Amino acid sequence: MMMLPFPDPAKLKTRKIVFEDVFAALDPCTLEQLKELSSKRRVIEETINDTSSITEAIAREMSGGLTSKAEQDLHKLKEYLPLLGNLIFHLDAISRNRQVIHWISNLRIQWSSALGSSLSLLNLMGAKYFQLNNIRFELGMTLFLYGAILRERACEISPVALVQSATLFREAAGVYLYLSQEVLPSFHSANAGQKPPEATSSVASVMNLICLADAQAVTIRKAEEKKATVGLLAKLHYGVAEFLIEASGILYSGNEEVKDVSPRLFEYVSSFKSLHELRSKRYLAQDLQALGQVGLSIGILREALNSAAKKIPGEESWRLIIKEEIDGVSEALAKLERENEFVWHEKIPSSDELPLPQGSKIVSAIPYQPMRYERQLVFKI
Repeated sequence: MMMLPFPDPAKLKTRKIVFEDVFAALDPCTLEQLKELSSKRRVIEETINDTSSITEAIAREMSGGLTSKAEQDLHKLKEYLPLLGNLIFHLDAISRNRQVIHWISNLRIQWSSALGSSLSLLNLMGAKYFQLNNIRFELGMTLFLYGAILRERACEISPVALVQSATLFREAAGVYLYLSQEVLPSFHSANAGQKPPEATSSVASVMNLICLADAQAVTIRKAEEKKATVGLLAKLHYGVAEFLIEASGILYSGNEEVKDVSPRLFEYVSSFKSLHELRSKRYLAQDLQALGQVGLSIGILREALNSAAKKIPGEESWRLIIKEEIDGVSEALAKLERENEFVWHEKIPSSDELPLPQGSKIVSAIPYQPMRYERQLVFKI
């Protein structure tokens, strides 16, 4: 059972920050910590901007032997985030100081968007960078990237390690939930037009729901391996669709925060939902057929195909996966229709007589626990 690939959220870029050039340290220890913070960020900058000259062997050695690029990137982020958290903790204590406000404005925190609506134009012109004079913008975008790479690692291992993959998807969901509830709401609404979609609570909420849908989709594959009943599988697949129905509700809400979201994200959520609705109805039809309700099974498969045919995505890789599913349902329907014609002779109900699908959502986010290195920082103010 194939998943729809969507690596876009991890395609962020950023511009260089040198913390020790902006913040005036009062002692050598603080200066060294600022330099360490800049160093840890620099390796992230070089990785996501594709400017690193480090060989694969050195990258593996620097990450303690990790061979996966996604794992190496997660290692880099896990080293940077606690240092950034410590800086934010100390800046919060002196946030009203004019000198501190001036320093933060000079950081020039700049990130591009991977989910913005103008990406097709920007591919020709180069990435557009958003700048906010708010240290939590740096935290928010770094956490968004962390969640996206957790999700990439989960996708990478899903063919061979279903349980671990589902756990990583749930961890990514927890990162986005933390972002939407704890970090991004602190941004003032005055910044609405200056922020990339990734720095909004609404898009973080959509990503949380996508990751939960991912986790449940992987969990279903485990349930299929264990020969779960077709009735249960139908409910689990529709549970995936329910997560995505909720995500669609946010995207189509008309909220100011989602007005600049890329149409590609809309299409991905719609295609992901369509795929699992189709799979749900296929299992539901099998369940009803086993109960002798052949006419109802045929009605459900016909309705499923009609619905899926209206939502064929433009992205080729998604279209091929959904087309393969449609072909399987079409084959099952043709077989049932032949049997009904020669054996059962059951009446086929109209679409408004068909049962409403029922879903079961069995996954939840693993709460993100932010780490902070408790080191003293003293500034000249």
